[in-house]
Amino acid sequence: MADRREFLKHGAAAAALLAVQTKRGPLWESPVLGAIRQNAPGASVDVLGDPPAIKELLTAALNAANMAGAQYADVRIQRLQRNFVFTREQQILNVVDTDTLGCGVRALVDGTWGFAATRTLTADAVAGAARQAVATARQTGVARDAPVELAPTPAYADVTWKSSFTIDPWSVSLEQKTDVLLKANAAALKAPNVKFVNSGLFFAKEERNYASSVGSSIHQTLVRSFPIMQITAVSADRTDFQNRTNVVAPMGRGWEYVLERDLPGHAQQWGEDANARLSAKPVDVGRYDLVLHPSNLWLTIHESIGHPTELDRAKGYEANYAGTSFVTPPEKMLGQLRYGPPIMNIQGDRTQAGGLSTMGYDDDGVRPDDFLIIKEGVLDDYQTTREQANWIKWWYDKKGRPTHSHGCCYAQDWANVQFQRMPNVSLLPGKEDHSWEDLIAATDRGIAIIGDGSFSIDQQRYNAQFSGQLFYEIKGGKIVGMLKDVAYQIRTPDFWNSMKMIGGKRSYELNGSFFDGKGQPPQINAVSHGAVPVKFSQVNVINTGRKA
Repeated sequence: MADRREFLKHGAAAAALLAVQTKRGPLWESPVLGAIRQNAPGASVDVLGDPPAIKELLTAALNAANMAGAQYADVRIQRLQRNFVFTREQQILNVVDTDTLGCGVRALVDGTWGFAATRTLTADAVAGAARQAVATARQTGVARDAPVELAPTPAYADVTWKSSFTIDPWSVSLEQKTDVLLKANAAALKAPNVKFVNSGLFFAKEERNYASSVGSSIHQTLVRSFPIMQITAVSADRTDFQNRTNVVAPMGRGWEYVLERDLPGHAQQWGEDANARLSAKPVDVGRYDLVLHPSNLWLTIHESIGHPTELDRAKGYEANYAGTSFVTPPEKMLGQLRYGPPIMNIQGDRTQAGGLSTMGYDDDGVRPDDFLIIKEGVLDDYQTTREQANWIKWWYDKKGRPTHSHGCCYAQDWANVQFQRMPNVSLLPGKEDHSWEDLIAATDRGIAIIGDGSFSIDQQRYNAQFSGQLFYEIKGGKIVGMLKDVAYQIRTPDFWNSMKMIGGKRSYELNGSFFDGKGQPPQINAVSHGAVPVKFSQVNVINTGRKA
């Protein structure tokens, strides 16, 4: 499973996965949605530019669900666009555009969910989907174990929200996009021994319209961007090659983010990093103090904290596909599991500017809040939806907190039912303003690691190993040279409890995953993880280049 998640998270190969998914149906519709439909009798039209038309359709679906007997219903009319541009050296390899628009309706009948969707955006079609959702709920109710009970949420009527982008990538020409990539490739090829360069741009844009029988009506626009490069240096005798990849974090921003990251201006240095790895010293196995940069630590947070604190996973609902969790059962973990030392505070949120999982309202119609998953080293909460919040109501009652969802409900598009997905999950800065350099200076014998690399983790998120991009040997508080073939092994609670020193506010940065898979059928979510540099004590390091 870890190998599949690695495929989803990194590199241009993810586009191939999306292409396979989209071939099953509506994602391969033409981008010119309105032109296709506008003259067809009874067919839907591109309603996204017409708020009254959207409201009519949302109302038609809700009314139909109510008349059919639903005690609760919500409806989403969504458009999801994706754009991918790939290059190699001075060639344009591929340009991919996907575009889908439709309506999904969820209905709750006697404590059981039903869901149906349609790509035909007419009043009759969305009402038909609503009636089908109700019928499905009735048919599947015989297999229900316990009735669904939704935690309360206020109504948010006629609200809008937009993510923190200033330049829509769909307003930028293909020529501008390829110009950035080809210039970056040319710069990388100037570095010694660099022979191959792949680069690309991933963009996603969601236009989301939501309404529920609670009384909410919400419009949101989200944009995400991900520049990628893989730079390969080959030794003169062709006996070794080294890559520098994962150079820029994905972000919930627009084209302005690509320009700010200035791939052409940094690509030669990244190429020189790849070349330096050719002459790096293979690491000696053993236990070392580790100083992990946020660009490395984000993935360890994602896998060993983010996933195991999803409440549906902890309760066993993801066992067939995405695995289970060692952070279970909740009644023996909340307030009792010491995940790390008192300096460790892990926050869940959908509010950080630029966060990949940031949004104004989730797919339950909930306005997300910031909450501590781990408070002063102890497990304090799980990621929840309206349905899941009641599963740990006893804990909220014990702590004197209201029982409410943290806003972790999401569906990748209109054709998929919403369920619990990870918010931004971040390690908060320490009280003292330590920097990356301060942590290195405080380390007598250790390894500093920058960037994320390969990883493997078990189904319960308990035993794992992680690699990185750049590895530096530390002696006497100073970096003395570059290492290679480094991976560190962890047992989750032991690893986090070995935390000795963390960075302050100025060292905090966001990284994350543009493609994170979960569910059956699988859906993709994007999620950020903020972190500061952290020093860990006596972690087991292996040499990945050793042969039996």
